[in-house]
Amino acid sequence: MMRKPVGKVSGASAKRRLRRRLSIRKKVVGTSERPRICAVRSNKHLTAQVIDDASGTTLFSVQTYGKNAVASSNNVEGAKVVGAKLAEQLKSKNISAAVFDRAGYRYTGVVKALVESVRENGIQV
Repeated sequence: MMRKPVGKVSGASAKRRLRRRLSIRKKVVGTSERPRICAVRSNKHLTAQVIDDASGTTLFSVQTYGKNAVASSNNVEGAKVVGAKLAEQLKSKNISAAVFDRAGYRYTGVVKALVESVRENGIQV
């Protein structure tokens, strides 16, 4: 069960995205055999977390910023690099399937490139 966010959300588009995100999370649940891949996109960066909802833990994350950055920016090419690294780490943990949580974002552009890159590298999403 996902908790509802606390506090006010500013802006109409943020409110719509939050509503979409909560309705998606009602249906998408990650397990230890099939974890949830959650994408978070900002104007500058992209983060993908692999989450086991049964135990409530994040297994690992791949992002375009920080010490362990795999790409430099949030564009389609950067998303492909993040997806490839994500698939590589999933394979190293012997996970062959996952579910995708688009977190209220439209399935186009960077988000679509991320998922297709994970699929191309052998993970069933």
